Amino acid sequence: MTPLPLRRVFALMLIAANLHAGSDPLKLWPGEAPGEKPGAPKNDETGKPSDYKVGGRPILILNNISDPTLTVYRPAPDKDTGAGVVVFPGGGYNILAIDHEGTEACEWLDSVGVTAVLVKYRVPRREGRLPYAAPLEDAQRAVGIVRLHAAEWGIDPKRVGVMGFSAGGNLCAVLSAKAGSRTYPRVDAADDQPCRPDFQILVYPAYLVPDNDLYTLAPEVAVTPETPPAFMVMAEDDGIHVEGILAYGTALKKAGVPFELHAYPTGGHGFGLRPTGNPALEWPHRAEEWMRYAGFLGPKAPAKP
Repeated sequence: MTPLPLRRVFALMLIAANLHAGSDPLKLWPGEAPGEKPGAPKNDETGKPSDYKVGGRPILILNNISDPTLTVYRPAPDKDTGAGVVVFPGGGYNILAIDHEGTEACEWLDSVGVTAVLVKYRVPRREGRLPYAAPLEDAQRAVGIVRLHAAEWGIDPKRVGVMGFSAGGNLCAVLSAKAGSRTYPRVDAADDQPCRPDFQILVYPAYLVPDNDLYTLAPEVAVTPETPPAFMVMAEDDGIHVEGILAYGTALKKAGVPFELHAYPTGGHGFGLRPTGNPALEWPHRAEEWMRYAGFLGPKAPAKP
């Protein structure tokens, strides 16, 4: 099947956004998130436009999240495949690029029949903790909540993937490496659900390799035969180091884990999904194809009795 032009895909995303807006945000934690102190600054709910533009438009950033949430985006019933993807925007673990790496990604997923779940995880980095520590707790919790509500949201609990951009891509890889047990004490039934993703989509993921050794994976993203299958995309001229996905792909190969990797010659960092004419923006077509032939966009899950 010939893929639609990117302009057409983006137009369909905008239509889908109007027809299938996200749910009301659902709190990840019934009380304070682990390690958070009462009276922490309230969430930045509205954000502000950044000076950085993608596709001729500024991106919207959130500067503070202390009470993380998830928002569910459902596809049209006649397109629903039963697959679910939990989305983590990027922002260096300091901010969230909430539109072009968050809501716009959810709209695209809806357009190909996937229920998207957008996570506003905790930022900025918490003093005295590893950059990914608090976000990892939020990610593990979010995947558990999705599986707990899978029947209600029309999701096959065995086809729950994750998608992350930049730091969000790193978070997906850390989650995939540390899915054996929660990094926080059990809260409720959501934490009895597996938090291992069934697949992962890493879009220009950051921090997979240290700056001083670009071909050795960071220990927190170590790969084993249990690591979920991965789709990866990056531009060769990305200052975050394209070597990251090369090292991750090599480790996946050695472990016998299926993966697909696209390294485009240009595109820089943070290109998201907006049409810019850059070849790297073909990645959504390739990601959809990968999900289809890998079996993740299979028949719709059975209707709830």
